[in-house]
Amino acid sequence: MTSKTNPGNFFEDFRIGQTIVHATPRTVTVGDVSLYTALYGMRFAAHSSDAFAQAMGYPRAPVDDFLTFHMVFGKTVPDVSLNAIANLGYAQGRFGVPVYPGDSLATQSEVIGLRENSNRQTGTVYVRSVGTNQNGQTVLDYVRWVMVRKRDPESPAPDPVVPDLADRVAEADLVVPDGLDFSRYNADLAGSPHFWDDYEAGERIDHVDAMTVEDADHMTATRLYQNTAKVHFNQHTEKDGRFGRRIVYGGHVISLARSFSFNGLGNTFKVAAINGGRHVAPTFAGDTVYAWSEVVEKSALPGRGDIGALRLRMVAAKDRACADFPYKDDAGKYDPAVLLDFDYTVLMPRRA
Repeated sequence: MTSKTNPGNFFEDFRIGQTIVHATPRTVTVGDVSLYTALYGMRFAAHSSDAFAQAMGYPRAPVDDFLTFHMVFGKTVPDVSLNAIANLGYAQGRFGVPVYPGDSLATQSEVIGLRENSNRQTGTVYVRSVGTNQNGQTVLDYVRWVMVRKRDPESPAPDPVVPDLADRVAEADLVVPDGLDFSRYNADLAGSPHFWDDYEAGERIDHVDAMTVEDADHMTATRLYQNTAKVHFNQHTEKDGRFGRRIVYGGHVISLARSFSFNGLGNTFKVAAINGGRHVAPTFAGDTVYAWSEVVEKSALPGRGDIGALRLRMVAAKDRACADFPYKDDAGKYDPAVLLDFDYTVLMPRRA
């Protein structure tokens, strides 16, 4: 009897150069935006108010960039990471044209790297995923790599291919939305008096706020993105897994930390790039997430005197306030509280 269900791909099913067209296109709605706000408490003004966004030159409030990320990411899960043990990292992520409610997003991936792990039980799969809107315009282009189970540990390994990935997205490659005008930008309404000029490389910011993760919250969020990874939902099977319980989708932690970052980085109106990042440790229901950020560097943008770029390191920790900025020790080992180490670039208005 043949099966019509999708068991997901195992390491042996991937090949270099393979193109995967992912189901299911998704139309983003104002309901999605409202639920995203309810889940994370997102407060950035450009994503919250049509009037504020229009004063900046947008036609209406664009969708939060990480909601776009999750929608694009979620499409890839049934084909790339349904049988994954861990999502290992990100690189070379560049956000394209803004997404608005009513846009329909689709995702396609190319396999760009494969490497069997030494235990022969798993392998690492590198994919470049591109999300596009209904007009074929790119909304997000990024690389990620995942540890995927093998179907048969004795199956032969492919020749290892590990892609050469840049450690950052160059300023010249950042996409600035067309038509932006900051002559009427209202810092009072944005909620922060601090502009690009006020930040310095090396500065660290404790975002103070925190949120305890509940099973209902993280599963609702993951379903919102149509991410079907079993480890996030099925306690019946996960009770016998590595951790004995469901793992929180790593993107949930990214969005929590980004939302906390409003307190200290309130004028970052757009995420422009994901330079790199890794999920250092798993998160579970009951953990309380905190976050802090470091300004890695600040850069002027070619031909723009009104906005600049900040490259940020965003670190999330569990069950530990971040006033002392938990990170790595002198030997490079992460503090046990650290959950996320995320390197990304944002755009921020400059002083007139």
